[in-house]
Amino acid sequence: MKPVKVGICGLGTVGCGTFNVLQRNGDEISRRAGRNIVVAQVGARRENPNADTRGIDITADIFAVATNPEIDIVVELIGGYDVARKLVLTAIENGKHVVTANKALIAVHGNEIFEAAQKNNVIVAFEAAVAGGIPIIKAIREGLAGNQINWLAGIINGTGNFIMSEMREKGRDFADVLAEAQALGYAEADPTFDVEGIDAAHKLTILASIAFGIPLQFDKAYTEGISAITQDDVTYADELGYRIKHLGISRRTDAGVELRVHPTLIPKQLLLANVEGVMNAVMVDGDAVGQTLYYGAGAGAEPTASAVVADVIDVVRMLVSEQGHRVPHLAFQPSELSDLPVLPVEEIHTAYYLRIHAIERPGVLAHITKIFGDSGINIEAIIQKETTAEQVPVIILTQRVKERVMNDALAQIEALDDILGKVTRIRVELLKD
Repeated sequence: MKPVKVGICGLGTVGCGTFNVLQRNGDEISRRAGRNIVVAQVGARRENPNADTRGIDITADIFAVATNPEIDIVVELIGGYDVARKLVLTAIENGKHVVTANKALIAVHGNEIFEAAQKNNVIVAFEAAVAGGIPIIKAIREGLAGNQINWLAGIINGTGNFIMSEMREKGRDFADVLAEAQALGYAEADPTFDVEGIDAAHKLTILASIAFGIPLQFDKAYTEGISAITQDDVTYADELGYRIKHLGISRRTDAGVELRVHPTLIPKQLLLANVEGVMNAVMVDGDAVGQTLYYGAGAGAEPTASAVVADVIDVVRMLVSEQGHRVPHLAFQPSELSDLPVLPVEEIHTAYYLRIHAIERPGVLAHITKIFGDSGINIEAIIQKETTAEQVPVIILTQRVKERVMNDALAQIEALDDILGKVTRIRVELLKD
């Protein structure tokens, strides 16, 4: 049986890792796939000294790989939106199966790409797009296929988790840790995608679609970053029995699907609360299996390459299968995707941690609690710190309430003469049901 020929587009960190894993583990990979798999062509603007590409056809034109009649599978590892979209659609139009690690591409253009793949009877595999080497897509799409997924919550950006871990463990400020993350290569020179939640929202969009059988809707994901988190917040959260994690959360409700990324207080005894450094973890709650947790390296050359190569093997195994017998891209058959809406963040229900700066004056706390009482917001705990200054921090933990109600209450509190500046708000999740 003739070998399956792979064309790799992009020879950066992940591209190099993928090339090396395919070369190093070639015999084992072929045994698993039932066919020899060879890298027949590489499309890259420049060679990578960490990849021994001697004897491999190298081209600077990635579209030459997508149109090469000899190539069976195109592996897209260039990243980004526009060029990657054009490359993948070109490959599909030319009858190539596609493997990609590009979460932004799938989250934003996945609906279009999957429709084109369906039309051209090819496979698009994207396990490496979420959580690097953790096989979370396969777990939800296949391993938990017998479940109705209730919710999922994950640490799906290693940079943000590294920052929050360092702030808690070493008492460092956000800006200081971010600078170190950039020096270590964990964060880009422009860290916006990582620290503002955009990268995590790309990944959460994909996970939610697979979990709940809805079209990809990245534009409806709520994103909030961690740049406003202070060392005081980390300390107060710990006193209350919580840790702050930058989470992606998606939950099915009767009204729709929650799709949100934001800093979150979670109980410190949870396994998810103890995921530190650049590691990723995703917790999934299914009606039959209960809670399951998937943990591992969420980025890096070979952890991500592990997922890319696993997808290549899966594609090879399915080459001769009919389209109807393949695992659907978004877990559910295309005709069975739900129109369950994505809820605006104002409609979600959650508990809250609030840090309020008030003038040290009798009756201030009574004004605050009256506003909460009139709004139907129950208070779980209050910490009022002793201070010799004219202003005092008041920390309040509430029970669950609709975000719209909390917004109205905070507007009233911030309008009080004795309140200084904006109220810091961090959502609280117990991750029990």
